[in-house]
Amino acid sequence: MKVLYNRHKNIKEEAFVVEPVIVRVTKFNEDGYDKFRKQMSDAHNTGQTVIPVVIDSYGGEAYSLMGMISIIQSSKFPVATIIESKAMSCGAILFTFGYSGMRYMSPTATVMIHDVASMSYGKIEEVKADTKEGDRLNTLVFKMMAENCGQPKNYFKDLVHARGHSDWYLTPRECKKHKITNHLYVPDMEVNIKMDFKIQ
Repeated sequence: MKVLYNRHKNIKEEAFVVEPVIVRVTKFNEDGYDKFRKQMSDAHNTGQTVIPVVIDSYGGEAYSLMGMISIIQSSKFPVATIIESKAMSCGAILFTFGYSGMRYMSPTATVMIHDVASMSYGKIEEVKADTKEGDRLNTLVFKMMAENCGQPKNYFKDLVHARGHSDWYLTPRECKKHKITNHLYVPDMEVNIKMDFKIQ
């Protein structure tokens, strides 16, 4: 994603102090969540009216994803999600939380969707509890994804089930068909720096 500056001829480059923030998500873990939270906070202090979130990830931990979702939902500014390369697992879910009409992906990008993975081990009752929690998260994220894409609540869950719960790789055109993405291109961010004179 490129940032294009339209600067008034009388404004020197040094006068532009605050750079716009482009949030980049590569990992879904505690460190990735902390970085995401800081970048989103920084973006709210720049004066920019939209926050681009570029996702390039193989996925990761569901709870870190849930934290990022919460931050987007409480954002004071619209969030545009962008895939330049890949958004898999948690990355695919987060991508759908771009605001309506503001989900972009490159014509060469890849999305992958699958069930929430369980890393259960230990005593039988512990495994049962972990499996129950995995089912809860699985139902929740697929429902949210469907709502974001204007689909029935079990839309993606049923499609993954129909594929034997295997990894489901989607091309950009397939993502457009299922309403996962709005646009099949990577946008640029345009920054207009103006100079106004007023007599009051």
